Amino acid sequence: MGMKTEVTSGIIPDMNDITATLAKIIQDVFNVEVEPDLTRPEERFGDYATNVAMQLAGRLKRNPREVAGELADALRSQLSNQVKRVDIAGPGFINLTLSDEFLGQMAADAPSTKPDTYKNQVVVAEYSDPNPFKVLHAGHLYTSIVGHAIGSLLEVAGAEVHRVNFGGDVGRHVGQTMWAMLRELGGEHPEKLADIPEAERPTWLAGLYVAGTSAFEEDETARAEILALNKRVYQLHETGDHDSPFAQMYWTTRQWSYDAFDAFYQRIGTPFERYYPESETAPIGIKAVREHLEKGVYEESDGAIVFRGEPYGLHTRVFINSEGIPTYETKDVGLIMLKKRDYNFDRSVMITGNEQEQYMAVVLKSIEQFAPELTRATMHLTHGLVKMKGGVKMSSRKGNILRATDVLDAAESASTKANGRHDEQTSLGAVKYAFLRQRTGGDIIYDPEESVSLEGNSGPYLQYAHARARSILAKTENPAAATLGDLQPGERTLARKISEYPEIIQKAVDELMPHHVCTYLYELAQAFNRFYEHNRVVGDEREATRLHLVILYADVLKDGLGLLGIAAPDRM
Repeated sequence: MGMKTEVTSGIIPDMNDITATLAKIIQDVFNVEVEPDLTRPEERFGDYATNVAMQLAGRLKRNPREVAGELADALRSQLSNQVKRVDIAGPGFINLTLSDEFLGQMAADAPSTKPDTYKNQVVVAEYSDPNPFKVLHAGHLYTSIVGHAIGSLLEVAGAEVHRVNFGGDVGRHVGQTMWAMLRELGGEHPEKLADIPEAERPTWLAGLYVAGTSAFEEDETARAEILALNKRVYQLHETGDHDSPFAQMYWTTRQWSYDAFDAFYQRIGTPFERYYPESETAPIGIKAVREHLEKGVYEESDGAIVFRGEPYGLHTRVFINSEGIPTYETKDVGLIMLKKRDYNFDRSVMITGNEQEQYMAVVLKSIEQFAPELTRATMHLTHGLVKMKGGVKMSSRKGNILRATDVLDAAESASTKANGRHDEQTSLGAVKYAFLRQRTGGDIIYDPEESVSLEGNSGPYLQYAHARARSILAKTENPAAATLGDLQPGERTLARKISEYPEIIQKAVDELMPHHVCTYLYELAQAFNRFYEHNRVVGDEREATRLHLVILYADVLKDGLGLLGIAAPDRM
């Protein structure tokens, strides 16, 4: 049986209260408007520090320590209930040490104190973006994990988040795959598709794509045939043909890809509300591009329609080619317009690989010329490549890709080897944390053995830390203290670390960077280990206070792991 809790919550104390009071004091004393910055110094210097006195000294042409002295006196007077000590250090730093009661209340409210940055806003988060007829690679796994975590950060900050996906069910890659399929099956024989085992279908399609790509690059006859098939696929959508043998082959294998996507997203726990196929966005984009061709946004060039990016420091890109086929650019124009139509978003967040950065800059700049409100509301976030330890850059076009399932399977194998049993939530948590703990933007080198370790900065380490805390709580029936006050040094250090959680979430939300949460959770777990090593909980005379701290610690760990999409098991 678990322990009984009797935890109450009072008025939520907030670091912003101190910041606001400090700003008001500056206004009253010096008649200067300023937004003071509070930082977290080493604990021996206090709980918060500010260099605002040195900022003011230059504007007031006064000695910074004298300015700091006046501010310190006012802070002692006006924050006497929250702050027990105000010190001046160095040339004019002000260090504030909170009262135990105020710090304890901040810690008590940390698990439930959330930012309201996106309150009442509708946000569309688009990520993953796999193409049917191609295999899901490690980049799709990475952007799915990071995208889901960013969506969770937006949600925790008050947004109504719609997770959507986008991919190419039309385009040259489809023509290449269909060309190879016709040769593999000896013509238009949809009935032969039934002979392909279900488990082998994604790999079979990926192999056809590679074969078709090679033929396109090396054989002029094949190239012409593939371009003709590309047009034919577009015509299937235009005419609504589902019955011809070629159409049956296309629609059946397209569905195979979608089924594989659904299974993948279910495996990693990343659901999507809507999948936008390029066949749906292309007509919308074509209409917009042709309409604004007449208005001078786009222009004709050698039979194609392009956007000249050079006047904006960018480059020229083709939006409709000389064959009248829309490019990715036009499909992305249609996508943004469809997302706005479907959700009337306040903000749209797109998450892609770094290689899309310049491409998307041109697309958005073209849209800015006729729908600037859409580009103002759109945010494009990018990330690097995913490589296995010792690996090289890989390409689905060449067929030497690192598949998403390869990464997941490697983690499961490493986890089974390390722990002697298969545990999917542990291996999945290992992959997610290994990706998320690194700042979004750079390349990721994934080491399966390191990721599943129960020691060090890993997902399983944090999962075990949560399970360990819950096992401590299960050892007693005694109630926790209702409030935290009069803290001993070890207790205060842990309470201080717990109290930082809302600030970390705010920082992660402001930057849309989940790695801040990872770093904090690892530091929190380390702080708890140091606390528990020197402070007995169950059976100690201070058991009630320490139980309260363990509850808050476990709740913050669970909440933070949940934001990352990682399970927080009670037992391991």
